[in-house]
Formats: sequence, structure tokens, C-alpha cells
Amino acid sequence: MRDPYQILGVGRSASAEDIKQAYRRLAKQYHPDLNPGRADIELKFKEANGAYSLLSDPDKRARYDRGEIDASGAERPDRSFRRAYAGAGRSGDFDYEDDPFADIFGAARKRGGSGVKARGSDVAYSVTVPFTEACLGAKRRLSLSTGKSIDINIPPGTQDQQKLRLKGQGLAGLGGAGAGDAIVEVHVTPHPYFVRREDDIHLDVPITLQEALLGATIKVPTLDGAVQVKVPKPANSGTTLRLKGKGVANPERGTQGDQYVKLTVVLPDRPDAELQAFIEKWGKTHEYDVRRKAGLI
Repeated sequence: MRDPYQILGVGRSASAEDIKQAYRRLAKQYHPDLNPGRADIELKFKEANGAYSLLSDPDKRARYDRGEIDASGAERPDRSFRRAYAGAGRSGDFDYEDDPFADIFGAARKRGGSGVKARGSDVAYSVTVPFTEACLGAKRRLSLSTGKSIDINIPPGTQDQQKLRLKGQGLAGLGGAGAGDAIVEVHVTPHPYFVRREDDIHLDVPITLQEALLGATIKVPTLDGAVQVKVPKPANSGTTLRLKGKGVANPERGTQGDQYVKLTVVLPDRPDAELQAFIEKWGKTHEYDVRRKAGLI
């Protein structure tokens, strides 16, 4: 994986907000939903996801900057660990005080190597999933430090930085003790236009002047595909429509959130002379004070 800073197009001194904004720009540009059938675009989207996953996590970003992990988030071999074992291999004078396993094996040396029993250590991993997959549920292939690969279930409604515990998938124990667990932290990439608030999904949808005044049926995206939505007559900017059951599932409570569609009236990019002339004539006999009504003056 390339340098995540280069992928997002930010400098190493970039703030967390700079990184988030850079990712959002790339997500909108390369999102697969907006570029169907483009394998090259999907690859760029995944690359941006990976870069954001690393740099949006303060601990991982700091470790990457210090050279402790690589751009994929994998651990780099510890230099002091390599030096210690290299020295032991050459001269046989390995210093047990530098032995990373001294706490485990020290007692065995003192007792002649008998009676050692210790639970295996937990091992931390991370996976990155797109926003919609985290909401709906997904599967990911995870390569463990033991060399084994397993499929893990990302439950519906998974939140960003939520941790999943995989029992017995950590390091093996000693003396018949149980293995540790795998702790998988899930990173959810932001969506270009969906916003999650608890189990509800919020979405701003632009509508035309005609649709606002005359009403219309428009297509609106949801987590599991587009649906037809009726715009009431008349509608205004800020009018919010509720799509029941189109939010995020909550398996623990057995409930389903809703989706809220907030309408925004958008004028034409270049209003023509006919529209301007009509509004000018109409305005002379239809004055209304919107700012006074809002209590601003």
C-alpha cells in the first residue's frame, strides 16, 4: 500500500479535520455507487478507505509516523528484538533481561521448566468496511498472526471503532492453558451523503422549484437501494420526510431505525429571463417577510 498521506493528498502535519475532508472528497469522486462497473475506480476507493482508516485513528497514525507499523497497519519487526536474537545466534550470550518472553519462561527456568501454565495473549486486528456494509452487515476475510485465515461476521449496525472479540483465536497458551482471543476493531468509512445518528439515517435531498411548488415523486437512495418518495405540494427547504424502517437494524433491541429525508429547494444554475420577469411581476403583489416570520428581525 502506498503512503496514506500521498493517497489522501495531505501533508504529515494535516489535522484530523483536514484528513476527513480529503477522504470525503475522494469518496465522492470514487464511490462505486457513482461509478458502476469501474474496477479501477473501485480500487482507488478501497485505497482511500485504507488510508483513512489508518490516519483517522490517532494511535495508528502516531505509530505509522514512528515507523512501528506499515501503511497497511501491519506491525514492523522490532529492531531491538532482532538485535537481541541476532546477537544470541552469533555468540550464544543472549541477555535474558532483554528477552521479550522472560516473564513467561523466567519462572520455568527457576523451577526447572515444570508447572508453567499461562493463557495465550490476545491479538489486536483491524478491518475497514464501507458505511452501508457496516449498517447492513457484512463478512470479511481475516488473516491471523498464526497463519490461519477465517471469515468474520460484521453484525448489522456496527459502529465505527466497535470491537469484536473472537474467542480462542489469539496466541496459544502454555501448559494446556487456553488460547487468547482475537480483538478486531472495525473502522467504518464515512458515506458521501448518508449520516447516521443512532439507528436513524439522515439525508439531504435537493429538489427543483417545480417539484417544490407542484409536488412530485422522486427517487431517493436508501441503505438497501433507491425508493420512490412523494414530495408534498407545496414543499419548502427544510421539509423533512420520514421513511419508516429504512434506517439501521439493531439486533440487540430487535428494532429498525428510520431514514429522514430533508428537502432543499435549489434554483436553476442560470435562471432564464422569463422566470426572472415572472418573479419580478409576482413579487410586486405578493410580498412576504420570511426573516420576520423566522424571528430574525
